[in-house]
Amino acid sequence: MARRKKSSPIEDLIEITAALPWWVGTVLAIIAYVLLHHYAIAEEQTTAAPGQIGQMVAGQATRMLASYGQYILPPLFIIGAIASFIGSLKRKELVRTVENNSSGSALLALSWQDFELLVGEAFRMKGYSVVETGGGGADGGIDLVLKKGGEVFLVQCKQWRAFKVSVNIVRELFGVMAAQGATGGFVVTSGIFTADAQTFAKGRNIDLIDGSKLSLMIDKAKTARSTQTHPEMTTTTSFAAKPETSATTASCPNCGGAMVKRTAKQGANVGGSFWGCSAFPKCRGVRNFQ
Repeated sequence: MARRKKSSPIEDLIEITAALPWWVGTVLAIIAYVLLHHYAIAEEQTTAAPGQIGQMVAGQATRMLASYGQYILPPLFIIGAIASFIGSLKRKELVRTVENNSSGSALLALSWQDFELLVGEAFRMKGYSVVETGGGGADGGIDLVLKKGGEVFLVQCKQWRAFKVSVNIVRELFGVMAAQGATGGFVVTSGIFTADAQTFAKGRNIDLIDGSKLSLMIDKAKTARSTQTHPEMTTTTSFAAKPETSATTASCPNCGGAMVKRTAKQGANVGGSFWGCSAFPKCRGVRNFQ
């Protein structure tokens, strides 16, 4: 990714706020205004003993800064909150677009910026907290920093449509992981990985995620989140369905596990429903949907 241009403190503040949930930026704006307004309207000290002149001058300077700051800082937080809200909507729309495109063309058509947003949202859906670093800087090209359960994971995003991700990229990530003490790492691409890259990643706690795995990760994360939101409903909830009830209680023809309703993403039966083993991808047992 291209290196980020130098920015001003104002731009940095907006960017930091935009990386937070939108409501956090809104709360910060309110708190900033209340505190600064309190100092701005504080009674001004006009006389002071010889030993308190410095304190009086400092108080006047603080009130002057607060008078200006109460009209500058809160709007910056609000701008960041708006950017955060818009960004959240965009990420969710990217997920919907990719999820509804069975051919994978939508994933390949993304710009590298949107690809990073999509990958970050996919990890958020899996329960990670995500910091988007922008990559290309002193962080060693790391695009996302993930945190979960007190552990840190680093992510490199490679939106390469025609090239295989080489072993050099995976080595680079491994080096940064070691330098920063990260628990693990991910390299995510819309393309594929070379055999050398796959071999190097084995045993080093580095997951290589290509386009098809990314789509599957989004699908699984969304299903898991839906189940958590509605625990009384299963993936195959239906109110009519004697056939569904019997099929979901039937065992997998391969491993004997439970079956869940799935929708074909590719092949001749695109859009059609079928029963798949709940242990997928370890088990690929299927039954026809009736």
